[in-house]
Amino acid sequence: MRLSLLSALCALAAALVGPALAGDAVPKDFVTTKGSRFELNGKPFWLPLLTTQEDVEITFKQMQDAGVKVLRTWGFNAITESELAGAKKSGLTYYQVWDSSEWKLNDGPQGLQRLDKVVETAGKYGIKVILSFTNNWVGYGGSELYINWIAGAGKTHDVFYTDKRIVASYQRYVKTIVNRYKNSSNIMAWELMNEARCLGDLPGSSQCAPGSGMLHTWYKEQSDFVRSLDPHHLITTGGEGHFYWPKNPVGFWYNGTFISDYNYNGQAGEDFDADLQLKNIDFGTYHSYPQYWYPQLDTPDRQNFTLKSWGLGWIKQHADAAKKANKPLVFEEFGVFGLGSSIAFFSEHN
Repeated sequence: MRLSLLSALCALAAALVGPALAGDAVPKDFVTTKGSRFELNGKPFWLPLLTTQEDVEITFKQMQDAGVKVLRTWGFNAITESELAGAKKSGLTYYQVWDSSEWKLNDGPQGLQRLDKVVETAGKYGIKVILSFTNNWVGYGGSELYINWIAGAGKTHDVFYTDKRIVASYQRYVKTIVNRYKNSSNIMAWELMNEARCLGDLPGSSQCAPGSGMLHTWYKEQSDFVRSLDPHHLITTGGEGHFYWPKNPVGFWYNGTFISDYNYNGQAGEDFDADLQLKNIDFGTYHSYPQYWYPQLDTPDRQNFTLKSWGLGWIKQHADAAKKANKPLVFEEFGVFGLGSSIAFFSEHN
């Protein structure tokens, strides 16, 4: 999904704080509201920005208390030059500023120094960090900033994987992040991209067709590149776990029409079985959002489709692939709605 795990953790932290209290006699350290903003002890309070070390400490302490061992978060956050003044005023964290056909690094106190604190504090609380280098989607300034600023308007999403200028720019940023933290044992793994696909918010092209191997080649080249910089940390794709099963077509009937299943027909660009076999991909990742992926099937009259049966199959298929590759597997993102806790639902059926 396009929402980050960090956002979810912030939501969890907010839930642990509890509802805001109204009235004048509010005890010390209780979160309150004033108009459209949150306050803590009379000062503005907005945890999702995590702009102070105190916020970071509180969040990690709550994660530690909840038994969290690994934090997966974005190792990127990019803005454009036109957004810079607003970012400085608001205190927003940003690591890259795009202007013309390249980006400038922000390694100052509002930039990578904040990520330094996150990595450092994670170790303090016994938590390992997985850092993702960029996003398939536009959220937080992902891969399409590279496309728009380097390749130009009108290009398809998949040029990110093939345009040599874009690859060089991506690798320049990857090298910056890896070299900064490659000696830190607080890092668990590097993640090449969150949810890489042939398409993003921009459409894909026919060049990234099922069986083209475009994304597989990119995974190989970039995992080899990261390994050349860092011989010790784990590397993974960050993918959703799409399969490519051309000899065993998967699909479903809907309104009298057979629909080829996007999770298995190669249109996404991934080939989970083959990608997991890559030498420098150390473990697999997969995601699960069945109600978003199959909205036409998640209805009371679809007797041959249930979230439970589909979810169990999805889990088993990835477990089988991981066993074949003899590599670990991380169920990295998941979500259901209208069924109570997603964690309880997936834990019950895992």
